Amino acid sequence: MTQAPVTKKWQEVGYPARLQEDLGDGVVRCHLSPRNCRIRPGQHGFCMVRANRDGKLVSLNYGRSVHATEETIETEAVFHYEPGARILSMGNIGCMLNCDYCHNWKTSQARFVEDKDVFYYTPEEVVDIAERHGIRVISWTYNDPVVWHEFVVETARLARERGIVNLYKSAFFISGEAIEELIPVIDIFSISIKSMDPKYYRKITKGWIEPVLEGTEQVYRAGRHVEVSTLMVTDLSDDEKTARALATFVGEKLGVEVPTHFVRFHPDYKMTDTIRTPIDRLEHARRVALGMGLQNVYLGNVYDTDATNTYCHSCGDLLVTRYGLNANVLGIGSDGHCQTCGANANMRRIEGITAPPTVPALPAGEDLDVATFDWYGDVRALHVQVRNDSNHPDRIYHRRNRSGSADSGWGVIELRPGESYRFIAAKSTVDEVGVAVAVPRSCVSSLHQVFDRAHFPTLEADAGTLNADVSPLPLYVNPRAKEQA
Repeated sequence: MTQAPVTKKWQEVGYPARLQEDLGDGVVRCHLSPRNCRIRPGQHGFCMVRANRDGKLVSLNYGRSVHATEETIETEAVFHYEPGARILSMGNIGCMLNCDYCHNWKTSQARFVEDKDVFYYTPEEVVDIAERHGIRVISWTYNDPVVWHEFVVETARLARERGIVNLYKSAFFISGEAIEELIPVIDIFSISIKSMDPKYYRKITKGWIEPVLEGTEQVYRAGRHVEVSTLMVTDLSDDEKTARALATFVGEKLGVEVPTHFVRFHPDYKMTDTIRTPIDRLEHARRVALGMGLQNVYLGNVYDTDATNTYCHSCGDLLVTRYGLNANVLGIGSDGHCQTCGANANMRRIEGITAPPTVPALPAGEDLDVATFDWYGDVRALHVQVRNDSNHPDRIYHRRNRSGSADSGWGVIELRPGESYRFIAAKSTVDEVGVAVAVPRSCVSSLHQVFDRAHFPTLEADAGTLNADVSPLPLYVNPRAKEQA
């Protein structure tokens, strides 16, 4: 007999779920994902965050999230919508897939979620955070927003009313019915197509490819901004066959202008007995896709390469330079066209974007603790989490440390009394050696190493790493292996 899952605090309260079908005798069917889970009273669906409570389908993760985090839009494999824009990343609990290499397994697989990693938000609070910190894009991301459907739709609708753009970063294993509810409130779809091989999909992701491709076409036909990516897993999907299949799909079913990203893999979860994707294989995949006529092809999770920059497909001029998760717009007009030849670069812009405040030096007389972190190996991004424990507004400061050149000024983040805030610092230039954070004694802070984009770290930096900089901690331990030990 299978033991019932232990109820955790974050799972206690259910919220009325959408897309329910009543089957009689208290049994319901969930039509959120292509699984169409048939759920008896007291049971959960595959995702473990949608359940049957007394004959009603409920969401167990409504408003339950990992910490809201300020990042950049490049974090989400989005290169053609306001490059360099700051985003508020919102990730939830649970997933409709169970990929063997999941970078966020500690939150995507509900059975591993710990109450200490769960934060609680209302739609109004999410929008308020974005507005107060001058952020114009909310990104629904990390584990996957599909299983957060009710909260995403309600919050995205409110955000749009306030002039905020919504970005949906997803593996898109979702029903067409649910997509129709997203289209009116989502502006950007960044879709991770895990593979173009149906057998790979079934074995590695525990899903199937057909609805993913159908859903991608559905949002493209609806006129939404779409970018696609695929994770090139070492010795599994980092070959020319994958590149050709993805390029064929994009070129024939979407459009040659759709930005396409080949993303570097790092070992994680159940797939640690391997290495990061060799960069030459990624470069080859990019050349193949460009040779097949795609206009905008990029690499992800790589540094020091020309393959992250944007060039005009018509005249060849350099339009946007990128280093890691940072971007610098050079030759794109407000209309998204090349400023040299006028060609449409398929680049969307947001009016009224403003830069966050900075100061040239730390204010004299303030009692500040300064912490530094140096980049090493492939760890070139960091989440900084701070909490203002005082009863008055306070501010923290952060700066990039560079080698052989003048230090940059200090960025400023204003915090309300009691406010907790998390933001990313990512290496932005070749000569940058690390970051510094200055925090008042009334604030509590912690640093968290980021392994590649869209990874949400749950442990602090001083917990250390595995294999120098290949796999993050915590390390997944197979329960069967523990029992046999």
